[in-house]
Amino acid sequence: MRRALRRYKDSRLKKFVDTHKKYLPVIFFIGGFIFDTLTLNRIDRLYDLIVLCIHMTLLTLTIIIYNLADDGKWRNTWIYDYEIYLPLAIQFFFGGLSSAYVIYFSRSVSLSKTFSFFIILVALLLANEFLKKRISNKYLQFSIYFFVCFIFFTFMIPVFIREMNTDIFIISGIISLVVTLVLIITIYIISPSTRSEVGILKLTGIIVCIYAVINLFYFLRLIPPVPLALSEGMVAHNISIEDNKYIVSYETDDSFIFWRKHRLTFIHQPEENVYVFSAIFAPTDLEKSIFHRWKYFDELKKDWEIVEDIGFDITGGRDEGYRGFTYKSNVKEGIWKVEVITEEELVLGVIDFEIIINPSMSPIGLIKEEF
Repeated sequence: MRRALRRYKDSRLKKFVDTHKKYLPVIFFIGGFIFDTLTLNRIDRLYDLIVLCIHMTLLTLTIIIYNLADDGKWRNTWIYDYEIYLPLAIQFFFGGLSSAYVIYFSRSVSLSKTFSFFIILVALLLANEFLKKRISNKYLQFSIYFFVCFIFFTFMIPVFIREMNTDIFIISGIISLVVTLVLIITIYIISPSTRSEVGILKLTGIIVCIYAVINLFYFLRLIPPVPLALSEGMVAHNISIEDNKYIVSYETDDSFIFWRKHRLTFIHQPEENVYVFSAIFAPTDLEKSIFHRWKYFDELKKDWEIVEDIGFDITGGRDEGYRGFTYKSNVKEGIWKVEVITEEELVLGVIDFEIIINPSMSPIGLIKEEF
């Protein structure tokens, strides 16, 4: 090991790293995000699980090593020569976990109230680029650690036990809180420099406040129910099932609107049903009750009224998501939306459309697609 380290000190790589040290955070940030985007696919895949577990484990070890460095714990070891790179390593693992969470959450989030939590994740991901000089602040360091740890366990526990509900979320939060507090207390006990820099009660109070805020977000239904994800969602004129394939007839939108398939304007024909189709990804063998909450905007009251909740059960495992649909007849003209929700009323996505009832008009760009 020491021989390899001596060779590294004299190498061109070492000179390059020292010369371009100020650009490394950006390189790590961009490279880590691109790598995760190209390689991470589904949360229950073995590769994804291994990557996330490695990131979380190495992040924990690096934080321990970094916080003991000021106490001279690594003198006369190979770690001593590379202590300067420890903040960069912490930043890399923070960035790797944050980018993974953004990727997974982006598959669940819609332009609804859950979007606010997604923005927090994106902000954390982008802010990570500027944290190198501030990562030595132990209050900030442990606060971010707890946040990514909390999200880590809310991903992992439902995947492993194949169940998700409010109790599982609470258990995930408690486990992450215990793990973080044990880490803090351990470092606090064995590191005199940490004891001189932080107040244990203040740091614990910050962690507990973050814990309370995340739970508040959950109970206000501001967090999408990951690891579930809405793969497809659209309003349709007709849906039939043939040879285990769902044949969906819907009006397509303009080609430049790449983020949505169906038109927001639904031209309703006499005696026609209005269908809403959804495909929901869930980890293998995870079973969950899902509801389509049909809502109509009352122009007189200037408010949404719940028309009906129509539910069905899903079973995870299919790459393209578990398919299901609901429909309404005798609908009124106006603005509608269908919220795809769990039994805890956590929002997976929102399908918006406006119904126009005019017998002289025909559906625009009507196509059939198999799912």
